[in-house]
Amino acid sequence: MKNTFALRLLTMAMLAAAGLASTATLSYAQNGEKLAQQLCASCHGPGGHSESPMFPRLAGQTQEYLENQLHSFHNHARGETDARSYMWAMASQLDDATIKSLAEYYSHQTPTPGTPGGNPALIAKGEDIFHHGVPSAGVPACASCHGAEAQGMGQFPRLAGQHEEYLLRQLGVFKNGTRANAPMMTAVAHALNGEEAQAVAAYLNSK
Repeated sequence: MKNTFALRLLTMAMLAAAGLASTATLSYAQNGEKLAQQLCASCHGPGGHSESPMFPRLAGQTQEYLENQLHSFHNHARGETDARSYMWAMASQLDDATIKSLAEYYSHQTPTPGTPGGNPALIAKGEDIFHHGVPSAGVPACASCHGAEAQGMGQFPRLAGQHEEYLLRQLGVFKNGTRANAPMMTAVAHALNGEEAQAVAAYLNSK
């Protein structure tokens, strides 16, 4: 509780320094781009091109997905440790118009290209799972929701070019139930074994 309060105070101070906070909330949709550049970039990188696997790449992410996640952080519907540590206090200061503006800004950025290299056999296995699923375990093809090129579709996020470590961490929090805002992914995370999860993450990171 004390850490969350301290983070909220720090967030407000950073927003004020960026000239974006008035009283307790942001109120202008046009602040989205400025907020992304002056605050969000410290973790997610300029234009959403994160270099740290702690923080997801947001460039080219679907607008609907980003809006949904920011509302989930705001409403504490995402309860994993990273969400509580980094995003609960941040999102608490955003109104609906600014959430929409932030999501629109990131959705129009050029996506980060995939990382070349990696284990060819593991990547090939991940590609097969992505396009065909694991029928014996009841896992559907990832492409059926996330798009043939993992580009994302509406509420289903872009996964292409995402950090491998971040993808694996998200599968982990879906599996342990602390990220409970996507029931289908909870089922998928439980059905995939460790090697299969690693393979899919490696393939998506390479795209």
